[in-house]
Amino acid sequence: MSQTLTHQEALIHVMVMMSAVDSAMSDEELERIGKLSRILPVFDDFDADDLVPVAQRCATLLSAPEGLDILLELVREALPPRLFETAYALAVDIAAVDLNIRTEELRLLALLRDRLGLDKLVCAAIERGAQARMRH
Repeated sequence: MSQTLTHQEALIHVMVMMSAVDSAMSDEELERIGKLSRILPVFDDFDADDLVPVAQRCATLLSAPEGLDILLELVREALPPRLFETAYALAVDIAAVDLNIRTEELRLLALLRDRLGLDKLVCAAIERGAQARMRH
């Protein structure tokens, strides 16, 4: 791949991909991406001013031919294995923001799970945790 990402950029790319996969990036999803990138320990040394440029680069890559496949590979290459589950959890959190998981979002979660080699039971637990957190 001609581009490399930091692990924080890769995590942001995962969240942006999930937000964009249904062709409608909602304000709630964008707010959640911003909030997660400010509060989670994995982003402690990430410069918040870089969030918009990183998200824009992701959107540009995503719109290119084979963009989704390229982005998934960039993410896999950038993340240490200890952050694979974190990436999945962030994707689930973005998908769950509107409390309505769409087919495209489920497909991206499956692609991410497969690309990162995650256990289906671990993913089910992550998904269940997100459901519990998003309840009113």
